[in-house]
Amino acid sequence: MKWKLTFRFLRTVMTIVVIVGLVNAILFLFLFFIQLKNNHFGTEEASAEAFSRTFSQYVELHSGKPVVNEAGLKKLQEMSAWVQFLNNHGEQVAAFYTPKELQTVYTPVEIIQMYKYKELDASTTVFVSSAQSFSYFLGIQNPKIGRYVMTYDYAKLFKNINVFLILFLIIDMLIVILIGFLFGKKLTAPLHTLIEGIQQLRERRFKKMPAPKGVYEDVFRNMNELSEQLDRHEKERKRLDQMREEWISNVSHDMKTPLSSIQGYAEFIYDSATDLTAQELQEYTSIIKGKSMYMKDLLDDLNLTTRLRNHQLSLQFEEVNLVQFLREMTIELLNDPAYGERRIEFEADVLKAVHKADKKLLKRAFLNLIYNALVHNDENVVVKIRVESINLHHQITISDNGQGIPAKDLEQVFERYYRGTNTTSKHGTGLGMAIARDIISAHEGKLDLTSVEHIGTTITIVF
Repeated sequence: MKWKLTFRFLRTVMTIVVIVGLVNAILFLFLFFIQLKNNHFGTEEASAEAFSRTFSQYVELHSGKPVVNEAGLKKLQEMSAWVQFLNNHGEQVAAFYTPKELQTVYTPVEIIQMYKYKELDASTTVFVSSAQSFSYFLGIQNPKIGRYVMTYDYAKLFKNINVFLILFLIIDMLIVILIGFLFGKKLTAPLHTLIEGIQQLRERRFKKMPAPKGVYEDVFRNMNELSEQLDRHEKERKRLDQMREEWISNVSHDMKTPLSSIQGYAEFIYDSATDLTAQELQEYTSIIKGKSMYMKDLLDDLNLTTRLRNHQLSLQFEEVNLVQFLREMTIELLNDPAYGERRIEFEADVLKAVHKADKKLLKRAFLNLIYNALVHNDENVVVKIRVESINLHHQITISDNGQGIPAKDLEQVFERYYRGTNTTSKHGTGLGMAIARDIISAHEGKLDLTSVEHIGTTITIVF
């Protein structure tokens, strides 16, 4: 991007320099030709001038008089020219092909006028030179040849030069201003659009800008990508803010309910301590204890899920045989008096499925998933736990034939405090499924849930 702008700027500067140079050259030539009054320095004139200067090579002396040899006479005929030789007194001493009306004696003034002006006719140009101690007029009859004698006034000349320089300067400035304006407009127009886009971003208005072709195309594309990212982040932030508010509301509600019970029974015991029987006192204190334990579990779960979400919980990894690990967990559940009569089945198609894991947390995750199947279904539900090896991955499946989860609730099963509309039990803190998912994720595992209402639910975990 930097080099594109640099090259574009250099290209514009070079264009300005070239255009200014061309205009100056054209203007100079135009003024020069005007100053010379359209004087021409063609090849014919140059050839005639050279012929007159070198004509002396054809001149010879015979008896003290100049004579043109045959080669010179031939040249005179080719050039349609004549020659007249004069002595020091301006008198004709010899002539070749001269017109009849040409005078034969000249004063010094007449010689000068013959050279400077066309005194003979309009189609003849006269040149003056010398040969063999004689001067000569050489006239060439050709209307295409012309010669003008220029006179200069140095004061006027310098004045004209100053005028030309000022004129050049004014024209050059106008060219630079015009090209600079066009270049600046083309260069700054996208910048104004970018500034407006940045202003929109500052005001949290994420609008896509049309990307022009050329140097700024990458800048606009990056700005649009940034706008899209900020838009996604803003939507995600609003979603998280809403979840946090709902979370705080749910926590407050869940904390207030047991606290209200504890406060109510504590006040009742305090006010009627002398009237209560030992059995009633034991019953009320048992309720207070249960509610306080529920609050402790809720706070522990909140702390755990928060640390898992923020990756602040250090896991104690060790190699765990998932087959033996889940088999022992199944036996432990069947030995639990609360679930001893329930149908929990375990099967595995491999003897060993070793994976590095934090045994305590992984057990918590699997128990949460299994308890969820047991607690939220009736007593006849069958929970199956299966371990198998598929494409070098370990897959654990926890399935049940319970009442299933409605399709509208599937996406929210793993949200904190979520309890489906088909849940009849209020057991637990409402964080079990979210904690299970976060623990599986911390072990680099993938958890997938499928459920059909009135048929059952299947949870698949792949390590």
